[in-house]
Amino acid sequence: MSIKQKDANGTSEASKPAATGPVVKFDDAGIINAYANVCNVSSSREEVVLVFGMNNAWERDASEVHVKLNSRVILSPFAAKRLALLLNSVVQQYEARFGVMDMGAAQTERTPAK
Repeated sequence: MSIKQKDANGTSEASKPAATGPVVKFDDAGIINAYANVCNVSSSREEVVLVFGMNNAWERDASEVHVKLNSRVILSPFAAKRLALLLNSVVQQYEARFGVMDMGAAQTERTPAK
């Protein structure tokens, strides 16, 4: 059984409209789409810088790899943390639907040639 509290006016809290923030409307009229398969991140006390680009070297044994950078996004540390939380949530939802992605050592670090 639930108990509904009443305020000083006698109005039930269940009947009050929920407190909400402002309505956000996204304007994507001038948006530019870019594909990236490379991301580099650097930071300082005041900002986090994400640089995105495209690696077109499909051969694994290339002695030199050229990455064409195409986008730079500069965030405050607070915005970067919100982005990290959001990306983590999106990845968890993806893996719940499609299975866990294997980010084995071969993909995250290079092993020295023998």
